[in-house]
Amino acid sequence: MTTDGEDLSKDLGLLSALTIGIGVMIGAGIFVLPAAAAESAGPAAAAAFVVGGIIAAFTALSISELGTAMPKAGGGYYYINDALGPLFGSIAGWGNWLGLAAAVAFYLIGLGSYATIFVSVPSVELGVLTLTPSQVVALLAGLFFLTVNYIGTKETGSIQIIIVLVLLGIIGVFTVVGTTRVDPSNLRPFAPAATGGWSAVFPATALVFVTYLGFAEINTAAEEIKNPGRNLPLAVIGSLVSVTILYALVMVVVMGVVPYTDVIDFGDVAVARVSELMLGPIGLAALTFAGLLATASSANASILASSRINFAMGRDGIITTKLNAVHPRFATPYRSIALTGGLIFIFIFIGDIKVLAKAGSVLHLIVYGLLNLALIVYRESDTKAYDPDFTTPGYPFVPLLGAVFSFGLIAFMATIEILLSLAFVVFGIIWYFGYARNTAKKKGVLSQHIEDRKAELPKTVVSTASALNPNESNRQVFVPLANPAKQEALLDLGCTIAKRREATLVAAHIVQIPDQVPMAAGEDAAEMIDQDSEELFARAREQAESYGVDIETTTVVSRGSFDKIFDLAREYDVDLAVIGWGAENRFSSGRSQRGLRQLWDELPCDVLVFRADTFDPAQILLPTAGGPDSEVGAEIAWYLREQHDAEIRLLHIPEDGTQEEGEQFLTSWAAEHGLAETEQLVESGNPEEIIKRESRQSTMTILGATGKGILSRALSGSIVWKIASDVDTSIVLVERPRDRSLVERLLGWGSNDSAKDDRGDTTGAPGDESPDDTD
Repeated sequence: MTTDGEDLSKDLGLLSALTIGIGVMIGAGIFVLPAAAAESAGPAAAAAFVVGGIIAAFTALSISELGTAMPKAGGGYYYINDALGPLFGSIAGWGNWLGLAAAVAFYLIGLGSYATIFVSVPSVELGVLTLTPSQVVALLAGLFFLTVNYIGTKETGSIQIIIVLVLLGIIGVFTVVGTTRVDPSNLRPFAPAATGGWSAVFPATALVFVTYLGFAEINTAAEEIKNPGRNLPLAVIGSLVSVTILYALVMVVVMGVVPYTDVIDFGDVAVARVSELMLGPIGLAALTFAGLLATASSANASILASSRINFAMGRDGIITTKLNAVHPRFATPYRSIALTGGLIFIFIFIGDIKVLAKAGSVLHLIVYGLLNLALIVYRESDTKAYDPDFTTPGYPFVPLLGAVFSFGLIAFMATIEILLSLAFVVFGIIWYFGYARNTAKKKGVLSQHIEDRKAELPKTVVSTASALNPNESNRQVFVPLANPAKQEALLDLGCTIAKRREATLVAAHIVQIPDQVPMAAGEDAAEMIDQDSEELFARAREQAESYGVDIETTTVVSRGSFDKIFDLAREYDVDLAVIGWGAENRFSSGRSQRGLRQLWDELPCDVLVFRADTFDPAQILLPTAGGPDSEVGAEIAWYLREQHDAEIRLLHIPEDGTQEEGEQFLTSWAAEHGLAETEQLVESGNPEEIIKRESRQSTMTILGATGKGILSRALSGSIVWKIASDVDTSIVLVERPRDRSLVERLLGWGSNDSAKDDRGDTTGAPGDESPDDTD
């Protein structure tokens, strides 16, 4: 069961959010990398950690803005895929996934190094390959953590907080005591010529950047943070600054107590060995215990994060959704975890912590660079759904510098690592054109922005954007389900449209939790919800199979079932949604959105609201005045005729003009929409009475949305309400998204088809009422 996008209570204050960031970042890096960093830059390795923190800060500011605008599962990958499109989403998704796998292997080998201080572990010969004791422990620990994630665990948050406090306490004591033992002569020269002088700082930064991969995790909790516009950026930047200072102090202590050459000799457990010199066996035990905690916590958290990325990639069609299959007993994405585990084991066999650290760094640097560019795209495209509570200061310089520094840091790696990063980008491109282009579900904000301005832009820009878009054949029809009595009729309509469009049907079971009930209650009832979902989905799959339609299913727990429909439609980037008609309410009837929500929001796709207990398209009435909504209605009527041999009658009620002009209009309109071979009726008079009369002679009436505003509907109602009150046959209300100002939405002025309100494009759906399928 998926629950991303739940309306979570805002229980996390600034301190709690800071703890999340610090807990993820105070991980294996500072315990494992000091020797490798000292070998790269000498005492100046401390400066490398500071430079890494500064470079990360630019991206931290960008992701803070993105997090307050659109908190989404998948984190940085989601923003890149949504803003830059699936080509870059493919690169970012694979980069995040492989980068985390490499990082986990690095953490586990570090754990093995600390474990072997006290436990004797033999090497293992595997043919030509010899596994060191650290690798043997890493494999065993990896198997354990993968099993934990495979089976699933609950209530791990409090354990994580305890781990963070213990780590901070041990490192704090080590730093305080260590500053009294520092010999300044060990820090001179600070940037020794033997390691390359100051020019070695950036290569060392590239090595240690893996220690800064965790600050973005705060972003995943954005929905639960109190006053996120203030507290989210403070938590992200605050945790990053705190950890950077702590890293620098630890490095100064480590290389101030002993010469940096000795630190190199100490290897992966240098921090523990320096602590032993300062505090004896107690110091060794304490830092070894801290190292084990840090490496274990980092490895476990990263394995968990990888499954979220897999889910987001599968949802967007970058990889197969088969990887997102949930275990019937443990309710975990077991296939994704197993595949990630295989990658981790491959990286463990590589065994070189410097290689693994740089692999994790370079892949995430690519992602961070693209993430900064995504912020610029959102800003410059003026996306309506993009409304952050926090805005990055110094725009556009901060995200531009974040992109330049992230990509630029890769240049300071070894040639082989640069070539590998380029090879990875090429792999992402090949993967997109070889697989994901045929399955991806989003064009991306940038591509849409270019399409909307194609008349103003050079043809080469427009044609390039078009060539990079996913194939248009990859379309989706969305049907939310809950009420078994209404499900069959809704799915018949949805399957008909999906069949004719060669689209995938996305069926969602939206489980509504009342405001008075905590979200945890929904999570506790997961087994019951899963059982209900499976019963609904089993019938849905059988029905889709009878139409020969591919179907995807998802279950979501939410407080607001109606609003969640539109959130899911945006998340899945669907082309059309088919929802049920709910309880009647005159004040808000007239459009398919809540009355007040119309003031700031727009429909995410074409929407059909279907009122029917049974599906009977034998005789269809389609009133039209030529507006955009009746274009959708014509398409739906054509599908029903092709799939079910429906008889279609077109109705036009001219507002002005002669009967002859009305007939000419309807004949021309019918020919344009593939409905020339239909019965056509042109009649002047009261639109409400005419449509009611003709609807009673039909089994289904397809009506377009009203152009009336909220105030006019509140005072006079809408034709759809009056027709629906007196007509018992099925009604399909259709609405296409449109742009209108606040005044236009209130009063109905300025709509490109408002004049047609009472002449055919006549209705909308019930606004504040919940759809049948979520009642």
